[in-house]
Amino acid sequence: MSITPMTTRPAATSADPSSASASAPAADPAAVIADARARIDALDDHILGLVQERMAVSAVVQQTRIATGGRRVHLSREMEVLSRYRDALGRPGTSLAMTILELCRGRV
Repeated sequence: MSITPMTTRPAATSADPSSASASAPAADPAAVIADARARIDALDDHILGLVQERMAVSAVVQQTRIATGGRRVHLSREMEVLSRYRDALGRPGTSLAMTILELCRGRV
């Protein structure tokens, strides 16, 4: 599966923010929702591809560690990952990191 990274769209700017709402016609809410959902689907596809890539890289790390007499799981490294996600996303980040770590363990 080949996934092309999506680029973020630049935010619309205007010299007078009030003039933008006055001159632009109101967008159709259904169209706005449909466009946003399409973007979410594209982002989810990208996220899934990245998780699959992470799983493959993690398998290489585990195989190499085992081949050199080490353990499959390195707990202090996992704590670093948990901390990184928690720092970036708050408490829910810890749950997300745990899920990702679980997906990446034991694939050797």
